[in-house]
Amino acid sequence: MGGESDSADRAEQEIVYCALNDNIIILNFTISYPVIMMDRLQTLEMFVSVADQGGFAAAAKTLNVSPPTVTRAIGELESRLGVSLFHRSTRAVSLTDDGASFLPRARQILTDIQDAERRVSGAQSEPRGQFYVTAPVMFGRLHVLPVIADMLDQYAQLDVRMMLIDRNVRMVEEGIDVAVRIGPLADSSLLAVPIGYIRKKLVASPAYLARHGFPDKPSDLSRHQTIGTTGPRTMAEWRRDGKRIKTKPRLLLNTRDAAVAAAEAGLGIANLLSYQVEESIRQGKLIELLKPVDPLLLPVNLLFESARRSLPATRIFIDAMKKRAADQGLASAESAQNV
Repeated sequence: MGGESDSADRAEQEIVYCALNDNIIILNFTISYPVIMMDRLQTLEMFVSVADQGGFAAAAKTLNVSPPTVTRAIGELESRLGVSLFHRSTRAVSLTDDGASFLPRARQILTDIQDAERRVSGAQSEPRGQFYVTAPVMFGRLHVLPVIADMLDQYAQLDVRMMLIDRNVRMVEEGIDVAVRIGPLADSSLLAVPIGYIRKKLVASPAYLARHGFPDKPSDLSRHQTIGTTGPRTMAEWRRDGKRIKTKPRLLLNTRDAAVAAAEAGLGIANLLSYQVEESIRQGKLIELLKPVDPLLLPVNLLFESARRSLPATRIFIDAMKKRAADQGLASAESAQNV
């Protein structure tokens, strides 16, 4: 059999046979299906990894297999499907339209299998395997990362992947276990656990206020320098007590960290969320301005699929985030108003 193709070698492993009077007799066909399915699942893992890593060599390194193994598996997958999944060039690998359409389905299959395995491991077992979390950038750095650090310290078999991004991502397609969402929630089949509230704050540095004075009323902001942010969570519209404030930022930045730093540097008045400026206010680097009489509170929720509710990592993460929010004064509407 040594001169035959790799596919023939695999066929020999999948079906045990012998020759008797020139007739092939199947001795055991039942092992063929699971072996084929295992090969296909491994191929799906390779496909998703190539898409995520942007190359065959990088995917092979991630999966701890040889690059030719990945290249061959993707080629066989494309032959079986009858389509090209990737554009290949000497510089990069990118998904074709068919590949982009196939990716979320492949990812969902792998996620479902992972979920089933984790559920079978038992609701009372310790967290293990990969736990995937997403959160807004600054909230993730300030409040989610400390919780994750504690979990990694306590559970040796747990691995965590964090996606910190200031936009909502598609949880099912990305295989995310829990998402932190700030603000009103859209209707969906996802479960939500509220952990606290935050609010918007207008802030400026003592140095800026010494030069330009304090605004006494919202309309005064039109004569002040303001700092704006861009992106999906931009604070483009400034409001106080239900009234819109007209502003034209002199400085636009694409990250909240940069906006905080700019305000601390005295470049103007910024409109940011309470958790983003809390430490700067405590240290005296920023001062809150025009504190609203009845502040609009934004809820902070943890979102997840119902199938993930009983997973050990999900339960432990939710409990830890509730405690974190309470310790930081975010858990109740009353405390959030005063933060």
